[in-house]
Amino acid sequence: MSRPVGLTGGIGSGKSTAAGFLARLGAVVVDADEISRELTAAGGAALPALREAFGGRLVPPGGALDRAAMRALAFSDPVARGRLEAILHPMIRDESARRLAAAPGPYCLLVVPLLLESGSWAQRVERVVVVDLAERLQVERTCARSGLAPAQVRAIMAAQWPRWRRLQAADDVLWNGGTPEELRTQCERLHGRLAAGPR
Repeated sequence: MSRPVGLTGGIGSGKSTAAGFLARLGAVVVDADEISRELTAAGGAALPALREAFGGRLVPPGGALDRAAMRALAFSDPVARGRLEAILHPMIRDESARRLAAAPGPYCLLVVPLLLESGSWAQRVERVVVVDLAERLQVERTCARSGLAPAQVRAIMAAQWPRWRRLQAADDVLWNGGTPEELRTQCERLHGRLAAGPR
């Protein structure tokens, strides 16, 4: 089995971009958000439980989860967020574990936005890579990508660990405050170290 390496960062930090660079270099990537989207797409395994918990408005019959409406509800209602997490998180963890166990190569990248916030994820990895950038850039990039208002982005950021705490927990840091080319170069160096084995 490959060594599990966690990759995380705040919203808009560039986790997917960094994971994409590492995947092109040969890393196997297991992305918790991608698994979540599969589980909540039309026909996804999580839909029956989500429909029972939240009703047909958020999970219409034969359709997918209304992710935008669910996100708005989850960030405004802690009880709803807890119900959502109780359904999705065990399913995501089980599927992630299955993919990690089947991964070839010297290491496998587990991409989880809340890797550090939820202790069970952090216990599954041998190293933690944090994609970092200034909070101002997080807000700008997330607004440009998603169409969310700055206040909505800051509310999501408030539910995540602050930068300083993520950085304290990091074994490796990828700085994404510059150009994509600069991030790619850092990913090449990181891949070389991870592919070489434990240090």
